[in-house]
Amino acid sequence: MKRSSCYNGYSLFLTMLMLCVVSRSQLTTDFYSTTCPNLLQIVRREVQKAIKFETRMAASLIRLHFHDCFVDGCDASVLLDGNDGEKFALPNINSARGFEVVDAIKTAVESQCSGVVSCADILAIAARDSVLLSGGKSWRVLLGRRDGLVANQTGANAKLPSPFEDVDTIINKFAAVGLNIIDVVALSGAHTIGLARCATFNNRLFNFSGTGAPDSTMESSMVSDLQNLCPLTDDGNKTTVLDRNSTDLFDNHYFQNLLNNKGLLSSDQELFSSTNLTTKALVQTYSTNQNLFLNDFANSMIKMGNISPLTGSSGEIRKKCSVVNS
Repeated sequence: MKRSSCYNGYSLFLTMLMLCVVSRSQLTTDFYSTTCPNLLQIVRREVQKAIKFETRMAASLIRLHFHDCFVDGCDASVLLDGNDGEKFALPNINSARGFEVVDAIKTAVESQCSGVVSCADILAIAARDSVLLSGGKSWRVLLGRRDGLVANQTGANAKLPSPFEDVDTIINKFAAVGLNIIDVVALSGAHTIGLARCATFNNRLFNFSGTGAPDSTMESSMVSDLQNLCPLTDDGNKTTVLDRNSTDLFDNHYFQNLLNNKGLLSSDQELFSSTNLTTKALVQTYSTNQNLFLNDFANSMIKMGNISPLTGSSGEIRKKCSVVNS
């Protein structure tokens, strides 16, 4: 009985130790409460400054977090320099932006909490603040991610959704990282702010899918406006707003545009114009229920931010977001 009692006590100790390790490896909202108590205020201040200087930066910071998490999880790999980095993958080259803002945030954080806060967590907080400062709802960001050691350009080319892909392909890419159809439609609503280059939608303007005519699911006056902005002879780098007539406010206007065939990207308009009844119904619902959209968007961002995070002793806390520690 005595040996059994000792064994049971030792077993209980091991169980408690394992539970402690597991709990420490999970993301929590108070991860930096003692090691960097002013973190949220520091990030908010820097994001506010960046958006005040350039309103578009809010959309760019949200997109960086999205493009990070979809490639091997939320590990700040999108920030790494190098010709083989994710920065130079087709979905990111001449498109992903805001790296200098992340560097500025990291510098400000390091000045108060050196070697403590990961770049991956900075991306997650900056994305939340970008939504909030653009008129959307806030949420409690889960923290405790660590930074990855390698980038994956091949993965970025394969895994990131494309504006030229159909709804089913995009749904499958979301499913591959544990996200569902509600997440597809809600997160697409991030296009309520920001700009897009002509190269991402000019295939719809003149000879869509070899028809010799514009995409019939794009409203005619919008076609005319965009044909003038993006002529066939253009280099594709001019930009226009993703959410026509509601440029910088994080609201549900994007979905109202889809009902009126005013989605800019083919992948946006397809949420309503395709035969997928689920995405169509969600677009209709969000177009009339802004509160539901904002709540679903926040929940989907929390889910996305929890894609395969590095925790515990995995990865590292980068000193500079663009390079791994030497």
